[in-house]
Amino acid sequence: MNVMLVLIMAVFGVAALLCLIRIVRGPSILDRAVASDVLLTEVMCVLGAEMAINGHTRSLPVLLTIAAVGVFGSIAVARYVARRDNTAP
Repeated sequence: MNVMLVLIMAVFGVAALLCLIRIVRGPSILDRAVASDVLLTEVMCVLGAEMAINGHTRSLPVLLTIAAVGVFGSIAVARYVARRDNTAP
């Protein structure tokens, strides 16, 4: 069990690092938006795994809040990009 937890933590850690690199280096705002969505999803997966391992549901309000932030953030970026593309000559 401990080996599996260490392996899961390592995979999530590498994925988070790669997402942060894409957020910082991303050539476009859409790349950064996708990377931030992936990072939020990864945080939700880690919290869900922690709840499953420890057998509690205390983190559900946090999960719902993170999901709402992700959805509204994606909608805001999509509307911004769509509006910017419509004004281009």
